[in-house]
Amino acid sequence: MIGADAFRAMALSLPKVIEKPHFDRSSFRVDAPKGKVLATAPSDFATCNLKLSRDDQDMLCAAEPELFAPVAGKWGEMGYTTLNLGACDPATLASALQIAWKSAAPQKLHAQLNAAVDLPCEKE
Repeated sequence: MIGADAFRAMALSLPKVIEKPHFDRSSFRVDAPKGKVLATAPSDFATCNLKLSRDDQDMLCAAEPELFAPVAGKWGEMGYTTLNLGACDPATLASALQIAWKSAAPQKLHAQLNAAVDLPCEKE
């Protein structure tokens, strides 16, 4: 189970991520021109919603349906995906947040994530 403090620490460790209120939820967003929200969470942090590409959403929901599900309605059709934090382990959350970060961050920042997690840079 992932608690609020662990979720915050993991999300805020990603390059240029900040936390801001978003209606009745906490949002985590890339603080850069053209940066977007990568995740939101309710106050109890039982779940979070991640902004994923449709391909990433399909892959994660098929691989781990007990953890990932499309958000209901049109939001889910755009890649927004709910992650059950009560059943999630830290490695899965870290991977999911990195995928969401890439969906939310401008392409020119992607090398910063690769450097932060010690991955080889992607070709642009």
